[in-house]
Amino acid sequence: MKKQFSILMIAAILIILTFDLLAIPSFARKYSMTCKTCHSPFPRLKAYGEEFAGDGFVLKDQSAPRYFLETGDEELSLIRDVPLALRLEGYVVHSVKEKKSDFSSPFIFKVLSGGSLSKDVAYYFYYILENGETGKLEDAWFMLNNVFNSELDITFGQFQISDPLFKRELRLTRDDYLIYKTKIGNSKVNLAYDRGIMFSYSLPTNTDLFLQIVNGNGIGEGTNDIFDNDKYKNLFGRVSQEISESFRIGGFGYYGKEEDVFINDLWMGGLDLTFSTEKFEVNAQFVQRNDNNPLFNAIKKEVKTQGAFIELILTPNGDDSKWYAVSLFNWIESDLNYLNTKQLALNLGYLLRRNIRFTGEYSFNFNTKTGQSSIGFVTAF
Repeated sequence: MKKQFSILMIAAILIILTFDLLAIPSFARKYSMTCKTCHSPFPRLKAYGEEFAGDGFVLKDQSAPRYFLETGDEELSLIRDVPLALRLEGYVVHSVKEKKSDFSSPFIFKVLSGGSLSKDVAYYFYYILENGETGKLEDAWFMLNNVFNSELDITFGQFQISDPLFKRELRLTRDDYLIYKTKIGNSKVNLAYDRGIMFSYSLPTNTDLFLQIVNGNGIGEGTNDIFDNDKYKNLFGRVSQEISESFRIGGFGYYGKEEDVFINDLWMGGLDLTFSTEKFEVNAQFVQRNDNNPLFNAIKKEVKTQGAFIELILTPNGDDSKWYAVSLFNWIESDLNYLNTKQLALNLGYLLRRNIRFTGEYSFNFNTKTGQSSIGFVTAF
């Protein structure tokens, strides 16, 4: 079995080496700059990348020549070429318990587009085919930046509720931030994707404020042109404070109702922190959640759930690191025992190019005593 697995690993590497090594994503093409300006390693964002995204994908200190088409109409903003980028991921996965290997490629394929539509107006979306399933839109939003010449931004559409906390799409591990995805009983509420509107505002004290109003039932299909399956809207609020260039703390609260014959009242609250240096970063999140009727029964049964994750990222040479290492520990404890999780992932990666990286990961679930290893590639161009 070990010999067969080794052959699969070699085959995966040979497949990886056939990809175009000179490809660069759309934002890098737009400004003729390296991906390292915003990412280290991609897709993980640096502070400059966070600022770039927050400014509607516009660099304040650099212009993009010939980005808009000259039409002679000053009231028309028409992008000369619609920016597109692709992301492709593939793996060879080995289940330790089942002693089984599998080619999981393509595991993820994304078509992304985003950019500035006009001064202080931006958009972003991507279409994803994941794990062999039919494709769908996940992120798809429109943003007004610096509304009323202030620090207020307004985002409308589909986004992840957890984006102001930690962005799931930018993590380096295959293992996810599990508490963000967790749904309790028959509840449709979690901290992943939803539809709504988000307001964000930055204070001179390096304090960031966020308010979201969302449907509260994810991004499934609508019925008769209606996406919300009940009459309620849910609220999310967050405060984030920069203590120093290296240290940030934050807290959030979520309150909502959902109806499925009977009503489930729920709330969430949590704390998070980030400590980062040039070569080392720690991200941590804690979430407490209470649902008073997540099974939607006539007789209510309250369910309490709490969860957390801690992520350690090592880049030995800072932005110039070819190698990086990540550990991610997830913990969930709930009155619904099937949700209980303790899981550790260890990931080692190598950047062949700025936009092509090899990755190897081992994940072990302490509850089920099962492990999984994988080796593969992630590329964007």
